[in-house]
Amino acid sequence: MKIVFFGTPQFAVPSLNGLLNEPDIAVQAVVTQPDKPRGRGKKLIPSAVKQVALENNLPVWQPHRVKKEPETLELLRQTEADFFVVVAYGQILSLEILNMPKFGSINAHGSILPQYRGAAPIQWSLYNGDRETGITTMLMDEGMDTGAMLLTAYTDVELLENAQQLGIRLAEIGADILPETLFAVAEGSIQPIPQNNEQATYAPLIQKGDYTLDWSRPAIALHNQIRAFYPNCIATFRDKPLKILATVPLGEPYWTQLPPSLQILQQQYPDLSQSTGKPGEILGFAKKLGAIVQTGEGLLLLQEVQLAGKKPQSGWDFVNGMRLSVGEVLV
Repeated sequence: MKIVFFGTPQFAVPSLNGLLNEPDIAVQAVVTQPDKPRGRGKKLIPSAVKQVALENNLPVWQPHRVKKEPETLELLRQTEADFFVVVAYGQILSLEILNMPKFGSINAHGSILPQYRGAAPIQWSLYNGDRETGITTMLMDEGMDTGAMLLTAYTDVELLENAQQLGIRLAEIGADILPETLFAVAEGSIQPIPQNNEQATYAPLIQKGDYTLDWSRPAIALHNQIRAFYPNCIATFRDKPLKILATVPLGEPYWTQLPPSLQILQQQYPDLSQSTGKPGEILGFAKKLGAIVQTGEGLLLLQEVQLAGKKPQSGWDFVNGMRLSVGEVLV
């Protein structure tokens, strides 16, 4: 089976590796985004997918606009591929491209479609506090993640899991079901299921404003925002920016979802909950864990933070290093 793989970030790497390890699949070429300048020296850095492709001596094509570059279109035609496989590529493919392969173009999307169509399904699923998510493979059409569904794999979402951690798990799930999807479509043993557009929700690109924390929101809403947009959510403390990297919501709904190392919070909670303060105010400290902050509804433990220009640190190191006092306020 001949395929061309379209992908760019680390999320797509397990899928590419999985296809390369299939003896009945031949990856003809890889299409990925152009190298991007990074770091202080603005050195051009290849995508994670390109690095894997080069390690496996695969042709790599990096068009700036794939559907507008005749040379790339001709190269794609010449592959005479059975499938184009698309995982987090980052460009919209034209109908001309989608229809080139014998069996069509297959995408692995990081949600249970038709929920969270769009660029950031993992992040918005976490933001909304979903307890379950997954991967859907689909037969691509011209719309934004609107193609007929093929296979779906589900997984539970842990309370303390952030977007990076969940992304790693979903990437592996996608790698598992992609080969199965390709063989089933080629054999005609799977029936594509049209999406119900009335049930569709969207996961747009994340904006800079999405990172700003509003302590008047409920603790669970803040926690979900912080893990969804990890590691970028930001507050202000002592007139300086402070990234909040990991938190723990406190209260009866959450105790059974916490690991044993955090069970001490349940013992300390009755005393902490007797205190009240304004949103963002530090009410107390959980020994060896971090500061407890009042929100618009409920309490939140600061488990990991990052001061401007510094490395990430545990909530407890932050308490001791900054000599925090009860009554100080984050804004």
